[in-house]
Amino acid sequence: MVTIFYITIVLIALGMIFAIIRFIKGPTAGDRTVALDTMTTLMVALLVLLSAVFDRIIYVDVALIYGVLGFIGVIVVARYLEGAL
Repeated sequence: MVTIFYITIVLIALGMIFAIIRFIKGPTAGDRTVALDTMTTLMVALLVLLSAVFDRIIYVDVALIYGVLGFIGVIVVARYLEGAL
């Protein structure tokens, strides 16, 4: 069971590296916003995984709050880029 956690952490880290590369190289602000949203989603997944590994339920609460704040942030940036804000 522990090997599954390690493999999942490595895959999440790989996805995070690709998202960081897209965030840095993104030619448009929309690409950077999508990369930031991807990093937020991967961080939520990592927090839930760490909650299972360390058997601490508080990490799930933190992941939920982080996910909601990330969603609101992406909506605000999208509205700004659209010109409606």
